Amino acid sequence: MEKNTNTKWADRIEIVLVETQDGANIGSVCRAMKTMGLTRLTIVGDREYDENRVRTLALHASDLWENVRRTSTLDEALSDSIFSVGATRRRGKFRKMSAYSPEQLAQKISSLPEGKVSIVFGRESDGLRDDEVNKCASICTIPTSPLFPSLNLSQAVQIISYALFTGNMEYKSGMVAVEKNRIGRAVEGMSSHLEAIGYYKWDEEKKWTEQFLSDVIERAALSESELQRFEKIFTKTESIVKFKNQEEE
Repeated sequence: MEKNTNTKWADRIEIVLVETQDGANIGSVCRAMKTMGLTRLTIVGDREYDENRVRTLALHASDLWENVRRTSTLDEALSDSIFSVGATRRRGKFRKMSAYSPEQLAQKISSLPEGKVSIVFGRESDGLRDDEVNKCASICTIPTSPLFPSLNLSQAVQIISYALFTGNMEYKSGMVAVEKNRIGRAVEGMSSHLEAIGYYKWDEEKKWTEQFLSDVIERAALSESELQRFEKIFTKTESIVKFKNQEEE
């Protein structure tokens, strides 16, 4: 394979493994990542792993294991990302409108401004759960045979990493997108304005709307100033509605 000497794109990609069950699979993931130039690995969960099983499969990629980031929750892992993608065939309870192939994902990421991009992989046994898929802005689905669609964890990481590698991505510089925790605070405020004007008619509508706003804002990769202008629309809307209601009384 021809060497790809451009490593700038790889520095922003983080592979996130949720509650991986076997240390050998983590080792295989480390090897799959390193062959494609990726080095940022996060593991969600408090499970302890057999060092020998990890290192045996990682071979010369053990440095990724040595520098792994551990978090207790997926929320914590994604808090400083500007864009998060769940690798899954599931779309979650609140159906994701945007599902990428690995090649489409590479194109999407290359269009984003500066900031960390997290690609999330689930458990070997049952993948990502609905609530975990819902925490991601989009999903990535690897095309497979309907007769046997299941992929090993490291295989899935390898395929997506390869698509990113061959895409040789260059991201937009000069603009920094807001991180996921900032988006969460903004959506909370927007939702409170909608609630204040009686927008929600049933409980599920609030959850669905908040999920929709969060996904759209994250995929749009807004800057801080753009997000503030977006927030202002909701603030002003509440003020106008309240003023009109007072006039009618």
